[in-house]
Amino acid sequence: MKHDNALKLGLMALVALLPSMVPAQENIPAIVPEGTVLRIGDPVTQTALELSGLADEIPFRIEWANISGGPQTSEAFRARALDVGSVAEIPSIHATWTNLPVRNIAYKEREDPIAHPIYRFGITPELGGEVTTLADLKGRRIAYSPGQAQGALVLRALEAAGLTANDVTLVELPSTGDVYPVALASGQVDVAPIGSTNIRRYVNQYGADGATVIDHGLRDDPGHLWSPQEVLDDPAKAAALAVFVQYWAKATEWVNDHPEEWAQGYYIAREGLSQEDADYLIEQTGRQVIPASWDEVSARHSHTIALLSAATGREAFDAEQILDRRFEKIASGALADGSSALIRKTTQ
Repeated sequence: MKHDNALKLGLMALVALLPSMVPAQENIPAIVPEGTVLRIGDPVTQTALELSGLADEIPFRIEWANISGGPQTSEAFRARALDVGSVAEIPSIHATWTNLPVRNIAYKEREDPIAHPIYRFGITPELGGEVTTLADLKGRRIAYSPGQAQGALVLRALEAAGLTANDVTLVELPSTGDVYPVALASGQVDVAPIGSTNIRRYVNQYGADGATVIDHGLRDDPGHLWSPQEVLDDPAKAAALAVFVQYWAKATEWVNDHPEEWAQGYYIAREGLSQEDADYLIEQTGRQVIPASWDEVSARHSHTIALLSAATGREAFDAEQILDRRFEKIASGALADGSSALIRKTTQ
């Protein structure tokens, strides 16, 4: 009897430990329980799903939040107000350094990122003819936003040019709205990474005064879905996220295949842009594709983590810490062979 009691107590202790013993890559439940709700901050995917009609197929309720970008999404995660969001490469790294456990669950990139960069370096009118290559960044005042994609791009550009932060003056400025174009035009900085319609508008507005933009020739396109670890630990939420990732992939495919509808439905109707600006952004983006393997993604993340670690003094960590590999094949697996959103070539 004593032996049986001891065995029973031992089993009870083992069961109590099971949650911490289950590997992070355990299978995702196949069934989404009735009543499951996902709170999603991804206006781009929301619009694509609505325009395409795919939103009507999703078998659970979604509460959409008009939230995007790292700072907003991280704040919502901390407040437990959001289950998943869409951001660029840096937020999950920064979140890890600020004690917010998160994982990335889906990735997409541009098919030809060098020909279709998200950012270009704007050059102040006074130096329009003097800064034409990355090597010319030496000695310049460069707008820098630590913790955001633009800040990481600045560090990558310096690395590519054989320079360090000591060879330039990094001017910390938030990369929101038109802050960078205004800083360039006013001479507050010499160089700044600008994106979206700011590229075109900056040259149109200040080109006559000497303002220019230059290409950096680097990959700046990674984007992903990410979620707090506590959400991914919830079986019902994880199952729903697996379904959502499939529709996210289909939405990406739909945008590729319907550029005119996308320009009208998102850029013009939702963002309030002109037809000319919408057409420019369609051309600037090119085709978006989804990798079936995250091995290259992990390697790129590792390099970025090391670069940011050296610049900030924070401790580097393994990129696998922020990848939930359970989701690795889900997005690409939702697409048929020949899909416009499947990677057809590898671009470094």
